[in-house]
Amino acid sequence: MQLGIKSLSTKVRALGAISLLTLSLANGANATSQPGNGTLIRPIFSSVVEERFRGEIAMAGLQELGYQVAEPKETEYATLMLAMAFDEADFSVHLWDILHDGFYQKAGGDAKLVKVGEVIPGVLQGYLIDKKTADDYDIRSLDDLKKPEIARLFDIDGDGKADLSGCNPGWGCEPVINHHIASYGLDKTVSHHRGPYFALMADTISRYQAGKPILYFTWVPQWISGVLVPGQDVQWLEVPYSSLPDGNKGVNTTFEGKNLGFAIDKVMAVMGRDFAAQNPAAKTFLSLVQLSAGEESAQNLKVKQGEVSPADIKRHAQEWISANRDTFDGWLEQARATIN
Repeated sequence: MQLGIKSLSTKVRALGAISLLTLSLANGANATSQPGNGTLIRPIFSSVVEERFRGEIAMAGLQELGYQVAEPKETEYATLMLAMAFDEADFSVHLWDILHDGFYQKAGGDAKLVKVGEVIPGVLQGYLIDKKTADDYDIRSLDDLKKPEIARLFDIDGDGKADLSGCNPGWGCEPVINHHIASYGLDKTVSHHRGPYFALMADTISRYQAGKPILYFTWVPQWISGVLVPGQDVQWLEVPYSSLPDGNKGVNTTFEGKNLGFAIDKVMAVMGRDFAAQNPAAKTFLSLVQLSAGEESAQNLKVKQGEVSPADIKRHAQEWISANRDTFDGWLEQARATIN
């Protein structure tokens, strides 16, 4: 009888050990597949709805890695850098590497933040006019707008000056445009119209559709270039020479042989430095997230056509992930392989 009891006890201990081992292996597998392990991560994005798409892709991957992703805060570019620097947010995918460098440096630069990857390489900015007016009057350069008779072609408010549809106050393009107008001696012939960018561009597109000359600033990726197609409907204007507010003359501003006046840039993923150090899996994943300017422009056109709700944009992101699942899974695998 004693032998039976001892034998049963041994079996119970053995089964218990197997159960603990199984649980330990399961927990280990879960830790490997979800290294985020419920850690809260706080995104912060720009308030431009057309830029939410890339953020939804990033958030979807972080969720698959086991992070608890908070609802993103939305603000202007300068403020989102400060929020990460002062531990009010953890990551963004909205830093233009060169255009927003002033915001980055004022927030503490590399001491407080870390640029972890190129979300969109090869992004452009510049000035465009409608191709008909360009060809009719042989307008190829911003310098041509010094001529009062040329500037008057783009006059909307009747003051004799060309009206340039510019960008929002507080955006990185605002000081560059203002600098260009002063540097190129255009103060007397060009007015920079600032305000809600897409409202300004709605008026600009309406003017174009009515057969009137247009002059505007834009960037790529973005849906505007899907409606006003460069080389077909509109053309880029050259600047007479490179001149940026920080005096940096070593930056490349040339695209397809034209000096556009703005740095040929890239959109970066950026994180709070301390958070990045504590969460290497998130850092690795965000360093790999990348889509082309064309892919984001195509999604932006869907937004322009009315698919603008948060649910629409989340669906766009999921469709992109499904179409690029092998690549996306590769990013996740590399993040999971990161030593925590």
